[in-house]
Amino acid sequence: MGQVHAHALRAAGIPIVGVASSSPESATRAAERLGIARAYADIDELLADEAVTLVHVLTPNATHAALATRALDSGRHVVCEKPLATTAADASALASRASGTGLIPAVPFVYRFHPMVRAARERIARGETGRLLSVQGAYLQDWLLAADDDNWRVDAGQGGASRAFADIGSHLCDLLEFIAGERITRLVARTRTVHAERGGHAVETEDLVGMLAELQGGALVSLLVSQVAPGRKNGLVLELHGEGESLRFEQERPEELWIGRRRESLLQLRNPDELQGDAARLSTLPAGHPLGYQDAFTAFVADTARSITEGAPVAGLPVFADGLRAARLTEAVLASATLGAWVEVPAEEESR
Repeated sequence: MGQVHAHALRAAGIPIVGVASSSPESATRAAERLGIARAYADIDELLADEAVTLVHVLTPNATHAALATRALDSGRHVVCEKPLATTAADASALASRASGTGLIPAVPFVYRFHPMVRAARERIARGETGRLLSVQGAYLQDWLLAADDDNWRVDAGQGGASRAFADIGSHLCDLLEFIAGERITRLVARTRTVHAERGGHAVETEDLVGMLAELQGGALVSLLVSQVAPGRKNGLVLELHGEGESLRFEQERPEELWIGRRRESLLQLRNPDELQGDAARLSTLPAGHPLGYQDAFTAFVADTARSITEGAPVAGLPVFADGLRAARLTEAVLASATLGAWVEVPAEEESR
């Protein structure tokens, strides 16, 4: 993620002052790998540098809350990778701490920044889709398919109590609520851990999650999240069915939005001359020149920078309140899986 963030910052015209890591040696290696001029000995040295005005927290999940808190308390704007924190309590404390400071506290739910995602959101907001009836979605990967596939995220001490849902299910739910303009109000979930051990260590976190839910307007939702689906690299798909039409977005085909109707369906291709609002604004290349994940990340970073300049989050920028929302959904999923029952999802008045 350091490479992705560094590339996005440079593409957005934002200079990178320096990098800190878990040790001076690690910081030096990261600086050399990423082409960054300065390697700080630690976070204290980084925060002592007045040239630093924005801190990107890209460390293991369990360290996010403490590092983001320190950055906020030092008066810096913060981009904190998701999950914002490994507990809803810590995420709530962070969101509250950021509120009213005038600082921009952003979380990179970057799939919001695909132009065709904004096109889908705008169609629903304009009423073209009609009342939502149902939603079907999935986020499927295969990078942890085998028993000998391992990563620090598997360790609950570093990654948190949830893995598959907190890591990628949070993206799926954020995208759902962002496009639909409605919250998930209640859910029931089942989790499964496929391999009891990885790398000689017991596994406590889930490999996949199946979930049913309801939206505020009554639409029924079916979601599948997996990191053990052979052949699926980043299969993020969301399909929303309304009374007037259905909409389908696939992250691996980001230039397209499928619009389904009873008598005719169409495939809308990204064309800034035909799009409106943010969908047109985020179309930074002409039609026929594909925009992808890195472009969405760059758009997120650019909107973060614009928010800092304007003194308030621009519309659609995911902030710490959205990170808190993801943490509450994660805890609801784990609670439902433990209880084997439907769970109400707390609402947050501070969510955007």
